[in-house]
This record gives sequence, structure tokens and C-alpha cells, in this order.
Amino acid sequence: MPDKPEYPTALGASSLDSITLLGQDLATEVMGEVGFGELAFWLATQRRPTRGETRVFEAVLAALADHGFTPTAITTRLTYLSAPDSVQGALAAGLLGGGSRFLGVTEDCGRFLHDALSTQADGHPTDEAGWDDLALATVRSCREAGRMIPGLGHHVHKQGDPRTPRLFQLATEEGLFGPHLALFAAIGRVHPHVLGRTLPLNGAGVCGAALADLGLPLELLRAFALLARTAGLIGQLAEEIRTPVANDIFLSVDLNNRAVPPHPADGGEASASG
Repeated sequence: MPDKPEYPTALGASSLDSITLLGQDLATEVMGEVGFGELAFWLATQRRPTRGETRVFEAVLAALADHGFTPTAITTRLTYLSAPDSVQGALAAGLLGGGSRFLGVTEDCGRFLHDALSTQADGHPTDEAGWDDLALATVRSCREAGRMIPGLGHHVHKQGDPRTPRLFQLATEEGLFGPHLALFAAIGRVHPHVLGRTLPLNGAGVCGAALADLGLPLELLRAFALLARTAGLIGQLAEEIRTPVANDIFLSVDLNNRAVPPHPADGGEASASG
């Protein structure tokens, strides 16, 4: 007989009388002993984080959990209004909106910084002047290519995002202020010389830099932002149940729409006739 297929995993496994997770007994060694943020890090890396890594990681989760009536929050509330029998649908709808303008910046910034650092064949800079030189070259390259710099600018916190200096501080306190954060901070210092204006380093961007410095997979940076926002969306749903606003949002659009003549896009008529 052919050998049975095997599907190896170091994550969860069950037997008749026990459940293991990451090689630990779930009931006695994980439940009540490991915080959820610590466990999320452990699941993603399959190594238990240090106390400092847990502190920085959980600070990132807190920073991204909720930011008011963002499109993700409004979408979750409106979906719940439409389908109150589908909490999972409301949460999923909000999470699907995590893209290049909201939440996805965390991944975009982490990748951007990683790519810039990877160009340094002789290693990373060793002083602030060296970091500023690398940041200048990076910002100039983006400007010449007509590309945006992820993590730079915020539509509300135009004078500075309060999450950014706090995460810098926490990473420094825990000895986890690595090259991604160093380059991000340098971009904050030098970009006005290239762009001609000063923009804030936003919270989503600094979170991406911090996660990259923790050694977390770049492919999962957006997933951690979505993990954080899931908690925020649960809070949005809980508040919607207590103090609903979704119907008012819906009616404000429905009762104030304005009919206009059809306006085909260029080439629309030719495409339709063809």
C-alpha cells in the first residue's frame, strides 16, 4: 500500500485528551498564561517573542485598532445595517477595505523601507548623517520616478501623527529601534529639502517600519494591520448596536442624491456600438 500523505504543522493539533499549540499544552501552558498579542506573534514566527518584542508588537496593534469613522468602519456599520444576521459579513466587509489608503500603508511602507535598505551593499549607515544621506537618495529617487513615499503624510494629522513619536520611543526603550525605523525617521528629517514642504510621518507607516524591525514576514505586515483593525471593527459594531448611526449615514446619501444625465466615458458610445 502507498504511504499515507502527511501534512506537517507546528501549530494546533488534537488528541483524545489534549490539544497542543506550538508545542505547548493549550489548556495548561497557553490559556491564562500567554496574552493574545504575544500568541499572534508566536503563531506567525513560531518563536516566542521577548517581553520587549511583545510590548512593541502590541503597541502596533493598539495604534492600528481604530481611527474613527474611516471607510472600513463605515462599511462595517452599513453592512450590519443591511444584514444584521451576518456579523461575520460586516467584519469581512470592513477588512476588505484595507488597501493602499487605509491599513495597507503598513505593508507598503515596510516593503518600501526594506527595498531601500537592500540597496546598501556595504551595510547600513552607522550614524545620523549616513542615514540622512540614504534617506535623501531614497526620496529623490521616488520623486524622479513620480512615486509616492508610503508612510509620509496624513489627511488629519497634518502637524504630526501622535502615534509616530510614541512608537519610536517604545522601540528605543526596548532596544528594537532597527534599520527600518532609522531610515523612516531620516526620511522624516530630510524630505522637506526634496519635496519643498513638510509632511508628517504617519502612524500606519511607522507601524510597518516597527513590524519589519521585529523580523516579521513582509508578506504578513498587512495581515497584522487587519488583525488590529478587527478589534476596532468589533468595537464599531458594539457601538452601532448601542448607538446606531448607520441608518443616518444611509439616509443622508439616499435623501440627498441628485439625478444627472448619463455621461458616458470617452469611447463609451463607440464601444457600445461596436
